[in-house]
Amino acid sequence: MSSFLRKRIKSIGYASKGAYLLLKHEPSIQVQAVIACAVTILGLVVGLTATEWCIQNLTITVIMTAEGLNTAIEKTADFVHPEHHPMIGRIKDVAAGAVMIAALGAVLVGLFIYIPKFF
Repeated sequence: MSSFLRKRIKSIGYASKGAYLLLKHEPSIQVQAVIACAVTILGLVVGLTATEWCIQNLTITVIMTAEGLNTAIEKTADFVHPEHHPMIGRIKDVAAGAVMIAALGAVLVGLFIYIPKFF
């Protein structure tokens, strides 16, 4: 096995560990995972089209990615500067704001997909 391939396999292992740590220890991503499961079940119940599945899955991916990046930024900021600092607070607020923007977009996507299914 080539060195390149071995390194890629190790990278997948590190990424899997990171995803596991997120899901195990971070309440915000746990909430998002529950919501993702719920809308997936709802999608099965209402019979989403292939396009709707793609849009829904992409939206879930964006939210989960934003949550993961926000957590990484927060953990890094806390590590670098453990005591309260206004600039660290601002950095963390901006990262959380990015998640909120993604979440609001996800709500709109959900409304566009699911309102026509019920009305």
